[in-house]
Amino acid sequence: MKYLFIPVLATVMLLLATPSAQATTLPVKTVQTELTQLGYNTGPVEGIFGSETLAAVKAFQTTEGLPVDGIVGPQSSQALGILTTAKSFTGVPYVWGGTTPAGFDCSGFTQYVFRVNGVALPRTSQEQYQVGTPVSFNDLRPGDLVFFTFLANHQASHVGIYLGNNQFISATTHKGVTTYPFTPYWNNAYVGAKRV
Repeated sequence: MKYLFIPVLATVMLLLATPSAQATTLPVKTVQTELTQLGYNTGPVEGIFGSETLAAVKAFQTTEGLPVDGIVGPQSSQALGILTTAKSFTGVPYVWGGTTPAGFDCSGFTQYVFRVNGVALPRTSQEQYQVGTPVSFNDLRPGDLVFFTFLANHQASHVGIYLGNNQFISATTHKGVTTYPFTPYWNNAYVGAKRV
Protein backbone atom coordinates (compact mmCIF):
# COMPACT_ATOMS: atom_id res chain seq x y z
CA MET A 1 0.00 0.00 0.00
CA LYS A 2 2.80 2.44 0.70
CA TYR A 3 3.84 2.27 -2.98
CA LEU A 4 0.36 3.40 -4.06
CA PHE A 5 0.10 6.07 -1.38
CA ILE A 6 3.24 7.98 -2.39
CA PRO A 7 2.22 8.53 -6.06
CA VAL A 8 -1.30 9.56 -5.02
CA LEU A 9 0.04 11.96 -2.39
CA ALA A 10 2.54 13.38 -4.89
CA THR A 11 -0.25 13.93 -7.44
CA VAL A 12 -2.43 15.72 -4.85
CA MET A 13 0.49 17.89 -3.77
CA LEU A 14 1.29 18.74 -7.41
CA LEU A 15 -2.33 19.73 -8.05
CA LEU A 16 -2.38 21.94 -4.97
CA ALA A 17 0.87 23.59 -6.02
CA THR A 18 -0.37 24.27 -9.57
CA PRO A 19 -1.94 27.75 -9.71
CA SER A 20 -4.64 26.81 -12.24
CA ALA A 21 -5.86 23.94 -10.04
CA GLN A 22 -7.27 26.29 -7.41
CA ALA A 23 -6.82 29.83 -8.64
CA THR A 24 -10.28 30.56 -10.01
CA THR A 25 -13.90 29.55 -9.83
CA LEU A 26 -14.34 31.03 -13.34
CA PRO A 27 -12.88 29.77 -16.61
CA VAL A 28 -9.31 31.10 -16.77
CA LYS A 29 -9.90 32.64 -20.20
CA THR A 30 -12.85 34.59 -18.78
CA VAL A 31 -10.70 35.89 -15.92
CA GLN A 32 -7.96 36.89 -18.35
CA THR A 33 -10.42 38.63 -20.67
CA GLU A 34 -12.12 40.55 -17.86
CA LEU A 35 -8.84 41.60 -16.24
CA THR A 36 -7.51 42.73 -19.63
CA GLN A 37 -10.66 44.82 -20.18
CA LEU A 38 -10.02 46.48 -16.81
CA GLY A 39 -6.44 47.31 -17.82
CA TYR A 40 -4.49 44.51 -16.12
CA ASN A 41 -1.75 42.61 -17.98
CA THR A 42 -2.49 38.88 -17.86
CA GLY A 43 -0.18 37.99 -20.71
CA PRO A 44 -1.77 36.09 -23.59
CA VAL A 45 -5.49 35.38 -23.19
CA GLU A 46 -5.05 31.64 -23.70
CA GLY A 47 -6.74 29.99 -20.74
CA ILE A 48 -3.55 29.14 -18.85
CA PHE A 49 -3.29 30.48 -15.30
CA GLY A 50 0.41 31.31 -15.33
CA SER A 51 2.56 33.79 -13.45
CA GLU A 52 1.36 36.84 -15.42
CA THR A 53 -2.30 36.01 -14.76
CA LEU A 54 -1.52 35.38 -11.09
CA ALA A 55 0.23 38.76 -10.85
CA ALA A 56 -2.75 40.44 -12.57
CA VAL A 57 -5.22 38.82 -10.16
CA LYS A 58 -3.15 39.97 -7.17
CA ALA A 59 -2.86 43.49 -8.61
CA PHE A 60 -6.64 43.59 -9.12
CA GLN A 61 -7.23 42.39 -5.56
CA THR A 62 -4.78 44.96 -4.18
CA THR A 63 -6.29 47.83 -6.16
CA GLU A 64 -9.83 46.81 -5.26
CA GLY A 65 -9.22 46.28 -1.54
CA LEU A 66 -9.93 42.56 -1.69
CA PRO A 67 -7.99 39.83 0.14
CA VAL A 68 -4.79 39.39 -1.88
CA ASP A 69 -4.46 35.63 -2.31
CA GLY A 70 -4.24 35.28 -6.09
CA ILE A 71 -7.39 33.14 -6.07
CA VAL A 72 -10.45 34.29 -7.99
CA GLY A 73 -12.88 32.93 -5.43
CA PRO A 74 -16.46 34.12 -4.87
CA GLN A 75 -15.59 37.63 -3.62
CA SER A 76 -13.04 38.43 -6.34
CA SER A 77 -15.17 36.73 -8.99
CA GLN A 78 -18.24 38.78 -8.14
CA ALA A 79 -16.30 42.06 -8.01
CA LEU A 80 -14.60 41.28 -11.32
CA GLY A 81 -17.89 40.35 -13.00
CA ILE A 82 -19.79 43.37 -11.70
CA LEU A 83 -17.03 45.83 -12.64
CA THR A 84 -16.51 44.37 -16.10
CA THR A 85 -20.23 44.27 -16.81
CA ALA A 86 -20.76 47.82 -15.53
CA LYS A 87 -17.89 49.27 -17.55
CA SER A 88 -19.04 47.46 -20.70
CA PHE A 89 -22.11 49.73 -20.76
CA THR A 90 -20.14 52.99 -20.72
CA GLY A 91 -21.82 55.41 -23.10
CA VAL A 92 -25.26 53.77 -23.03
CA PRO A 93 -27.77 56.65 -22.99
CA TYR A 94 -29.93 57.61 -20.05
CA VAL A 95 -33.60 56.71 -20.44
CA TRP A 96 -36.12 57.51 -17.71
CA GLY A 97 -37.38 54.14 -16.47
CA GLY A 98 -34.81 52.34 -18.63
CA THR A 99 -33.81 48.85 -17.55
CA THR A 100 -32.01 47.46 -20.62
CA PRO A 101 -28.84 48.19 -22.61
CA ALA A 102 -31.02 50.19 -25.00
CA GLY A 103 -31.08 52.82 -22.22
CA PHE A 104 -30.83 52.90 -18.42
CA ASP A 105 -31.89 55.08 -15.57
CA CYS A 106 -29.61 54.86 -12.52
CA SER A 107 -31.34 52.04 -10.65
CA GLY A 108 -32.23 50.20 -13.86
CA PHE A 109 -28.49 50.16 -14.61
CA THR A 110 -27.46 48.79 -11.20
CA GLN A 111 -30.31 46.27 -11.20
CA TYR A 112 -29.31 45.00 -14.66
CA VAL A 113 -25.57 44.76 -13.89
CA PHE A 114 -26.18 42.85 -10.67
CA ARG A 115 -28.80 40.57 -12.27
CA VAL A 116 -26.35 39.59 -15.02
CA ASN A 117 -23.99 38.58 -12.19
CA GLY A 118 -26.57 36.54 -10.30
CA VAL A 119 -27.69 39.11 -7.71
CA ALA A 120 -31.32 40.27 -7.55
CA LEU A 121 -31.90 43.92 -6.62
CA PRO A 122 -35.18 45.82 -6.22
CA ARG A 123 -36.09 48.31 -8.94
CA THR A 124 -35.64 51.83 -7.48
CA SER A 125 -32.70 53.54 -5.79
CA GLN A 126 -34.77 53.99 -2.61
CA GLU A 127 -35.62 50.27 -2.57
CA GLN A 128 -32.01 49.30 -3.32
CA TYR A 129 -30.88 51.45 -0.39
CA GLN A 130 -32.95 49.18 1.90
CA VAL A 131 -31.05 45.97 1.02
CA GLY A 132 -27.55 44.78 1.82
CA THR A 133 -25.14 45.67 4.59
CA PRO A 134 -24.25 49.32 5.29
CA VAL A 135 -20.63 50.17 4.48
CA SER A 136 -18.72 53.23 5.65
CA PHE A 137 -17.11 55.42 3.01
CA ASN A 138 -13.60 54.44 4.16
CA ASP A 139 -14.43 50.73 3.79
CA LEU A 140 -15.87 50.86 0.26
CA ARG A 141 -14.98 47.95 -2.00
CA PRO A 142 -15.47 47.65 -5.75
CA GLY A 143 -18.96 46.40 -6.48
CA ASP A 144 -20.55 48.21 -3.51
CA LEU A 145 -23.62 50.28 -4.28
CA VAL A 146 -23.16 53.99 -3.55
CA PHE A 147 -26.16 56.23 -2.98
CA PHE A 148 -26.77 59.93 -3.37
CA THR A 149 -29.65 62.32 -2.78
CA PHE A 150 -30.84 65.38 -4.62
CA LEU A 151 -34.11 65.57 -2.65
CA ALA A 152 -35.06 67.85 0.23
CA ASN A 153 -36.05 64.82 2.34
CA HIS A 154 -32.53 63.32 1.91
CA GLN A 155 -33.86 59.96 0.65
CA ALA A 156 -31.65 58.09 -1.81
CA SER A 157 -32.51 59.32 -5.29
CA HIS A 158 -29.45 58.17 -7.25
CA VAL A 159 -27.34 54.99 -7.18
CA GLY A 160 -24.07 53.90 -8.73
CA ILE A 161 -21.47 51.14 -8.41
CA TYR A 162 -18.18 51.83 -6.67
CA LEU A 163 -15.20 51.01 -8.92
CA GLY A 164 -12.31 51.62 -6.53
CA ASN A 165 -9.78 54.46 -6.62
CA ASN A 166 -12.41 56.94 -5.40
CA GLN A 167 -14.57 56.44 -8.52
CA PHE A 168 -18.02 55.07 -9.29
CA ILE A 169 -20.06 54.38 -12.40
CA SER A 170 -23.70 55.30 -12.87
CA ALA A 171 -26.32 56.32 -15.41
CA THR A 172 -26.96 60.06 -15.28
CA THR A 173 -29.39 62.21 -17.25
CA HIS A 174 -26.66 64.29 -18.93
CA LYS A 175 -24.01 61.69 -19.79
CA GLY A 176 -25.66 58.27 -19.67
CA VAL A 177 -23.48 55.51 -18.18
CA THR A 178 -20.26 57.23 -17.14
CA THR A 179 -17.48 56.89 -14.57
CA TYR A 180 -17.25 59.72 -12.07
CA PRO A 181 -14.75 60.63 -9.34
CA PHE A 182 -16.01 61.57 -5.89
CA THR A 183 -15.80 65.33 -6.45
CA PRO A 184 -17.22 67.83 -3.93
CA TYR A 185 -20.48 67.74 -5.92
CA TRP A 186 -20.89 63.99 -5.40
CA ASN A 187 -19.50 64.06 -1.85
CA ASN A 188 -22.14 66.62 -0.85
CA ALA A 189 -24.91 64.43 -2.29
CA TYR A 190 -23.55 61.15 -0.84
CA VAL A 191 -25.87 59.39 1.65
CA GLY A 192 -24.27 55.97 2.08
CA ALA A 193 -23.28 52.64 0.59
CA LYS A 194 -24.49 49.06 0.73
CA ARG A 195 -22.76 45.74 0.07
CA VAL A 196 -25.04 43.06 -1.37
